[in-house]
Amino acid sequence: MKKIKIKHNIVITGSSSGIGQALKNYYLNNGDNVIGISRTNDDYCCDVSNYEDLKVVFEDIAKKIDKIDILIPCAGFGLSGAVELIDNKLIQKEYDVNVLGTINTIQCALPLMSEKGKIINISSACALFPLPFRSFYCSSKAAVSSLSDCLRMELSKTKIQSTAICPCDIKTNFTKNRQKSFETNERYKEAIRLSAERIDSREDKRMPIEKAVKIMTKIIAKKKLKPQYVMGLRNKFLYQTQKFFPRTWVLKVMTKLFYRDK
Repeated sequence: MKKIKIKHNIVITGSSSGIGQALKNYYLNNGDNVIGISRTNDDYCCDVSNYEDLKVVFEDIAKKIDKIDILIPCAGFGLSGAVELIDNKLIQKEYDVNVLGTINTIQCALPLMSEKGKIINISSACALFPLPFRSFYCSSKAAVSSLSDCLRMELSKTKIQSTAICPCDIKTNFTKNRQKSFETNERYKEAIRLSAERIDSREDKRMPIEKAVKIMTKIIAKKKLKPQYVMGLRNKFLYQTQKFFPRTWVLKVMTKLFYRDK
């Protein structure tokens, strides 16, 4: 990988595993100053959904560095199951981590951002393509993408840039760690479990994390960032193609591909 010549102060949340950890390792090897924030085993141990605790973390960060050049809110939580049946506490956790955690991180970091700072919001292809029984994860990531766009407009009179990267399926432990609720009733019967198995069966087709990091760091290194980046050739093609078809047709196709009841 081509190294970035200028060293940066980089803050990454969710950097103790998965994409966040891979990005942290890349930038550390690149010679950048990287600060990781995760619930466990990191430079700072903190739940990003707890604003008061996170604020204390960034107050301490401010004592160690004068500015943040790149902020990557990467902490995420996966949840699957039927909208009707998932426990409300799990739903709350989904939005607390994915949405509120991203908001908290941005709010705490913005006062420390450098003049030409970059905010790299980690969204998901699920923000673009709805999936059955992934309602809360898809909608939480769609919220992250929309938040990134709104932030970009609010910062338009500054040189701070905001973008959302929508990764494709990547080979990490995220699928394994996803909270899965198979609670069902007569309305869904075996569809919840079978649909989850259908989606998870694509594990061997997921992008290697090394390739994903190469793509993401290349995006982050760009001088001028676009509002959104979709990763994966297939996702790029489908994202552009779906714009030419009625939403009803798109949803029917996605249902046919990923809803399984037998």
